[in-house]
Amino acid sequence: MASRMKKNVEIWKQREEDHKQKQLINPFSDWEGASHRQALSKDDPHYGRPVEGTKTEFRGKMAGELISGEVIELCDVIANIGEKQSNGVYTVSFGKLFEAYTLISNKLVGMLMRARKQKLLHFEGEMLYQRRDDDVIITLYVLPKRSD
Repeated sequence: MASRMKKNVEIWKQREEDHKQKQLINPFSDWEGASHRQALSKDDPHYGRPVEGTKTEFRGKMAGELISGEVIELCDVIANIGEKQSNGVYTVSFGKLFEAYTLISNKLVGMLMRARKQKLLHFEGEMLYQRRDDDVIITLYVLPKRSD
């Protein structure tokens, strides 16, 4: 019984030390010993990223994969309902895409902006609005391949 108790105490001391080290480098820590924390640099490749191996990193990766899948699905829908041009690109009006996409997702505009940021497609304007921008043409340049 005493050896088991001793082992539990050692485990808790190790957890305490790990927590202390994390607080030393946590820029938001109010912990009294945090004055020795390392300076953050925007040039550091880990700046603005979760600590490797944490649940936060895992959740971020899972969210990224989910969103990438939704962008690929959007491109597939554009290719299916759009018109293929002689230069190989697909075009569809925002109104037609909006009507088709209402049964798929309520995040169409966000997915369009994400796909444009990834240079998969193009449309004029910063934001698209139903009715006002129904005639805006969306041009799909690249049909991404699924990684699964």
